[in-house]
Amino acid sequence: MTVYLELLRHGETELGGGLRGSLDDALTALGWEQMREAVKGRGPWDRIVSSPLQRCALFARELSEQLNLPVSFEKDLQELHFGAWEGQSAAALMETDAEALGLFWNDPYAFTPPDGEPVHAFSARVLSAVNRLQQRFGGERVLLVCHGGVIKLLLAQARGLPREHLLQVVVAHGALFGLQVAEGGRLEEAEL
Repeated sequence: MTVYLELLRHGETELGGGLRGSLDDALTALGWEQMREAVKGRGPWDRIVSSPLQRCALFARELSEQLNLPVSFEKDLQELHFGAWEGQSAAALMETDAEALGLFWNDPYAFTPPDGEPVHAFSARVLSAVNRLQQRFGGERVLLVCHGGVIKLLLAQARGLPREHLLQVVVAHGALFGLQVAEGGRLEEAEL
């Protein structure tokens, strides 16, 4: 049975832009507001599932209490681990590692940041988590609070984009997208 997901990217974080990956930085006041505004008048949902990183999890907990919804945390929905690049901005990397950054931007599946998680492995864990959600919560509407990379991956898959276009999918802080996951893991973008 199909599960309907609303994908919410976390808001702005205290340590700013750049490659946050597995860093567990907090939301700014603006980040909280971005997320609150994104869900205003949305739903109803049957449950909330979130990345365990605080930039997602704290908002998911707050919203679950407000709406009296069950909330659970899924480790496999964490952001891509960028290895040695974590916490750095693209501008800083252009000065120190421009060639490698270019390789990553051109085809993230073919180049892994130093000590980072290969995008193939990231894709496998995220898609596995989404398939588990489909099996457990088929027929439900689920708010999924997660990260830009997770949403880019799912939207790229749903849109049938070539793998080289993964990083061209635009997902702003506090952005909300609809996605249907059918049996067998087939992804389809859906209206909100």
